[in-house]
Formats: sequence, structure tokens, C-alpha cells
Amino acid sequence: MSYIIRVAQREDMKQVLQLIQELATFEKEDDAVEVSVQDLEEDGFGKQKLFHCFVAEKNEKIVGMALVYPRYSTWKGAVIHLEDLIVTKDMRGTGLGTALLDEVVKYGNDLGVKRICWEVIDWNEPAIGFYESKGAKVMRDWDVVQLDETGIKNYLSAIA
Repeated sequence: MSYIIRVAQREDMKQVLQLIQELATFEKEDDAVEVSVQDLEEDGFGKQKLFHCFVAEKNEKIVGMALVYPRYSTWKGAVIHLEDLIVTKDMRGTGLGTALLDEVVKYGNDLGVKRICWEVIDWNEPAIGFYESKGAKVMRDWDVVQLDETGIKNYLSAIA
């Protein structure tokens, strides 16, 4: 398989959004994606860069991506969060996921981070196996906690 891994450019965001939507469909959350191409362009390439993205390109088409952003651990210090690593269905099993993860790990190492963290949905055993085979520790005793936009508004109303 011939593909190249490179840092994403603003003009890649339309195809990146298509990958994000493909992941949402895979995770049975078709209607959950609210971000737009414009959001991705502004947030990734605007005045305040909120994320860093790698893309995998084959025949001038984006077939994979990995999006990371900085976080801070009160226990460890600087870390990065891997929000999503997505490979198109027809490219799975080609080594592309490994190549993207390699870039993320190199990037984190170059930044000097103490940890790279991410979540994986509990029923995605192929992804869990993949990450564990790379030496990642899947912490099954931790639960993800989120306060969505509605929850934020309700919380603020309750304390007002």
C-alpha cells in the first residue's frame, strides 16, 4: 500500500470532516457530529490553533487522520490527547493506523509530553487489541465523564 502521512492543511478539512462522519456512523452516532468544515478550518488554522492533525493520503484522497490537542495533567504535566484516529474501512489492516499512531507518538515525544491519552469505545475490540498491541494501557476501570452543551446550560441555571 502506498500512502503518505503528512500534517493536515486547511484545504483537507472537508475530507477530514467526511472521516469524522464515517466514524460517527461506525459508532452508531450518525447525528452527533455538529462541527463544520468552517469550524475545523478556524479551530485548526486560525489565530488560536486548538488542534494538530495528521492525514494519510492515497491517490490524492484523505484515507485516514489523527487529531490531537494539548492537555495538562496535574500529576504528570504536559500531555496530548488523541481525539480521534480514523482509517477508512477499505484501508484497515494495511498498516495505516500504525503509521498514523507512529506520527502521533513522534509528535508527542518531540513536544516532550509525559503522556498521550485517548478513549476507545468499549465494544470496539479490534481497536482495543490494536492499541494494546502497541503498548497502550486500556484503563477499563475508569469512566468517561462529560458535560454536554445542554448540561452546561442546566448546570449554570441551577447555580444562578
